[in-house]
Amino acid sequence: MQAQTIQTRTIRMGFIERGNGPAVLLCHGFPETSHAWRHQVAALAEAGFRAIAPDMRGYGLSECPPSVDEYSVFHSVGDMIALLDALDLSTAILVGNDWGATVAWQAAQMRPDRFCGVVAMSVPMMGQAPVPPTRIFPRTDEAELYTLYFQEPDVAEAELERDIGQTLRKILFAASGDAGARQAGDQTPNPFGMVSRRHGLLAPLPDSMPDWLTAADLDTYISAFATTGFRGGLNYYRNLDRNWQLQAAFAGVKVEIPALFMVGERDTGLAIPGMREIVDAMPPLVPQLKESIIVPGSGHWLPQERPDVVNEVLIRFARNV
Repeated sequence: MQAQTIQTRTIRMGFIERGNGPAVLLCHGFPETSHAWRHQVAALAEAGFRAIAPDMRGYGLSECPPSVDEYSVFHSVGDMIALLDALDLSTAILVGNDWGATVAWQAAQMRPDRFCGVVAMSVPMMGQAPVPPTRIFPRTDEAELYTLYFQEPDVAEAELERDIGQTLRKILFAASGDAGARQAGDQTPNPFGMVSRRHGLLAPLPDSMPDWLTAADLDTYISAFATTGFRGGLNYYRNLDRNWQLQAAFAGVKVEIPALFMVGERDTGLAIPGMREIVDAMPPLVPQLKESIIVPGSGHWLPQERPDVVNEVLIRFARNV
């Protein structure tokens, strides 16, 4: 799949695409690129759809604006609308994993005129918290939640960019189903948990290659992050409180288009206390939620870990929409 770029009215965007027919737009998370959707682009195209997977702003071949303020969810939703316009597409089904799921939910909420269906993986639709997110996240004298560790510019960048290959192996393996059952107290490694103030995020994580990732796939990711660094991806986390402020304009607005949610049984997010209750509470926020699917044995990188399951579900959903 040959990557290409296009100038939109917001930023220059890199993307991969294949196929003809109704459009399906695929949004990746952190730390990934459009390459995370390689299996879905091929399968959707074969099934009669036009599959388009962009590098989100700050990643891959897409522009990396220098200002932290330019990485809000509103900017990312604007990028998706601008990409549709640049490709002369009036509407698309929107699919996202991790941060891409957050963007997908918000885009479905804001622009149901441009998105006719939404599939979110790993991150459920949630109502607005009563206070800014960084005031909720846990911290102690010894450690703080990874989202707080990511807040200070240059700190996480220095650790993650020291050895990009090792960083990617550790994070991708530790958040995957390969790392372990992720049951309470079983010591399954987790890159998205508490971070030691003394040792950082990577030190306790095993340096292993997950079974679902080839050496060539890893090289593709390494090449991308060697060019961009991790700052763009980290800047999404640095807008958590700003997103909270901006989303006040949409408080109470439901996602009214057809929707589907998927999560791996061993996803780091699903292991958070209360997350299963949040998933179960989605229907009032998403009245046309068709299914909430928990995929056995899979972790956080569902499109890459279980492409067979994801492809079948996406194609079925897209055909019904």
